Amino acid sequence: MDISNHPVEKQASFSYSSETLQQIADDVLILARKGGADACDMNVSEGSGQNVTVRQGEVETIEYTRDKGLSVTVHIGHKRGNASSSDFSPQAIRDTVSAALSIARYTADDIYAGLADQDLLATSFPDLDLYHPWELPVEEAIELARQCEAVALATDKRITNSEGASVSAGTSQFIYANSLGFCAGYPLSRHSISCAVIAGEQSNMQRDYWYSVARAAGDLEAIAEIGKKAGMRSLARLGAKKIATCEVPVLFESTVASSLIGYFVQAISGGSLYRKSSFLLDSIGKQIFPATLQISELPHLPRGLASCAFDDEGVATRALVVENGIVRGYFLGSYTARKLGMHSTGNAGGNHNLIVENDAPLSFDALLKKMNKGLLVTELLGHGVNLVTGDYSQGAAGFWVENGEISHPVEEITIAGNLKDMLSGIIALGSDTIVRGSRQCGSLLIERMTIAGH
Repeated sequence: MDISNHPVEKQASFSYSSETLQQIADDVLILARKGGADACDMNVSEGSGQNVTVRQGEVETIEYTRDKGLSVTVHIGHKRGNASSSDFSPQAIRDTVSAALSIARYTADDIYAGLADQDLLATSFPDLDLYHPWELPVEEAIELARQCEAVALATDKRITNSEGASVSAGTSQFIYANSLGFCAGYPLSRHSISCAVIAGEQSNMQRDYWYSVARAAGDLEAIAEIGKKAGMRSLARLGAKKIATCEVPVLFESTVASSLIGYFVQAISGGSLYRKSSFLLDSIGKQIFPATLQISELPHLPRGLASCAFDDEGVATRALVVENGIVRGYFLGSYTARKLGMHSTGNAGGNHNLIVENDAPLSFDALLKKMNKGLLVTELLGHGVNLVTGDYSQGAAGFWVENGEISHPVEEITIAGNLKDMLSGIIALGSDTIVRGSRQCGSLLIERMTIAGH
């Protein structure tokens, strides 16, 4: 079945019209004002989805989800209260606003609390092409999952078992509004296909997987490719060995390289900075990455998995950059910005489409040649990162590389270093970017790390 020829652009069946959600927003703001709130903001949303999982050709699970939610935050002076509900009836809305007002009256003053600055609120709303509902009957979803798993199982006779293949389709819509006159929202879609299989050889068993995620079903990887990659990756891990403790270059495959960028984002985000729980305090204007590296935040990327015209507070999103390895801005919402004596950067709720680039990205094979001898990491295990000190220690699996070529799979090792040294020690970036979330990054080659083996 060819996804690209499947009907994907028909209207999803939302339970509420956007006009109804806007009316709920208006009602909340009026009730809050009448109840004594000096300011109020709220979010109302609904979503629905379908997920089908097939294992060994048989249907294992069929899940349908349909949810909705209302969140209300009120401010009385410098006091703040929040309440939420999944009931949109008039009485439930009144009760939710009343609960938020009651909570606010009993909380301590916080001079940093409040709505976003009005002059930072979004006033233009570009069409970011984020809504592509997938009209997918459950029978066809089951068939797609079966085809994906079948391809993986047929890769090699050593593929002996399966954890299943899943096909998921989902849509949602929301409205955010506040008492400064801001009211906006839009519908979204998100779909995915995944497959995980197990390869076996004598007593050796190895598992791996592959998946694809996109706003539009037509942008997903082909079913056959997802299944084949899941099978090939599992096979490649057979015969994994331990290695001796050493210090060598480490190549983070693109599937895990974005995690390093994620730690960087956490370290320069407002919460970590004002609490002084970051290894990158006072880093604006400082060289953190090599001068060849650029990181752009592109919130208005069409069909982007983290695209938006405004953040969770209605603040207009705008581009932020790491320019020539130098940090040019933090990731801040209104509260954390005030704590730091700065202004919101439109990042309440997180970052938006971070794109990691340099002037001369290398192919994956070229990265192996450049590394010559070292470790290729394809999986990270556990949580061993201290954002206060930057100390990094994680279980890992992957492949040993000799003379620029993969020699054999490796398991039961730990890789260690310090994030500040690792980020500054990036000596090459791959062109093999895989788009799966809010951070887009090819494979990253780190000059040197400690590998703890046997």
